[in-house]
Amino acid sequence: MKKAFLLLCALLLVLGSALPLAGYRLARAVLGRRADVSPAPASSTSAVSEAAPAAFEGDADVFLIEDLSIGEVQQVPKRDYLIGAAAAEMPLTWPDEALKAQIVAAHSYALYCRDHASAANGSWLSADPARRQGYLTDAVLHSYWGTDYEANYARLSALADAVLSDILCYDGAAAGTSYFAISNGRTEASENVWGSALPYLVPVDSSTDLSADNYEVTLTLSAPQVQQLLSSGLGIAADSAAPERWFGETTLTASGYAASLPVCGQTVSGTALRRALGLRSACFTIRYQDGSFLITTKGYGHGVGLSQWGAKALAEQGWTYEAILTHYFPGTQLCR
Repeated sequence: MKKAFLLLCALLLVLGSALPLAGYRLARAVLGRRADVSPAPASSTSAVSEAAPAAFEGDADVFLIEDLSIGEVQQVPKRDYLIGAAAAEMPLTWPDEALKAQIVAAHSYALYCRDHASAANGSWLSADPARRQGYLTDAVLHSYWGTDYEANYARLSALADAVLSDILCYDGAAAGTSYFAISNGRTEASENVWGSALPYLVPVDSSTDLSADNYEVTLTLSAPQVQQLLSSGLGIAADSAAPERWFGETTLTASGYAASLPVCGQTVSGTALRRALGLRSACFTIRYQDGSFLITTKGYGHGVGLSQWGAKALAEQGWTYEAILTHYFPGTQLCR
């Protein structure tokens, strides 16, 4: 009888240890399967901001920016850079959520450039504050805003402070969150512009851009002007006797930008021709008429990443800055 009682106690002890362990393993199995489920598409709902942001330990208090106006690398405090970058990139009349999306994109992009920097002078990226390109120094902001400086700076600095620690990450590192003004209605894949594919720089819808100011613009260049630009920008000697045959049929990317086209018998990429002719975007059509070329472009900028006019439109529709960033950079995560 005593032996049977001891065996019963031993059995209960084993079960008491095994059941919690089994429950733990079951919970792990269920939660593990849930983690493999693809997330729902980004939207304007609060669900995007409810997930706890991942931790990020690679931030910096000072950014190394090459000031092209003076030819020197400047140590710019993070907050000053983010305020200056937002001021350079977006009008202050735009919605708060669009400006916050721009600030986070500028922050993440600067850190991505730092992590991939190769400049001999040690700079992460370059800017030209004197020409209001990249970011604006405080002195330039005073000149630019004039009597509105105090009010504008107070608003923009408050927005910057609200997202000062926010960084868009991919696989635990700062994402290369590039940005531009206006798409042709859809953003472009990074490999079609810079030759390298990134999993979060892929085409997404940005059809609200079609209502942006100056979405479609036609540039008129004389045949001699185009001839000179082809020579200086691409090293192509165009036959002045037959300008109507300089450009052939354009091959398009999946997003509708020019992938390549024949130029005087040579195959030229759309981005290369855009640079050579100084076009607003690589979504263009070229028509020869009466001694001139009429070049119509749609959108403005390289087309990769965050469309600034698209962010404005989405913010006006009630989207949060987190949702805007998730839309334009799919697969990324907000880190702090």
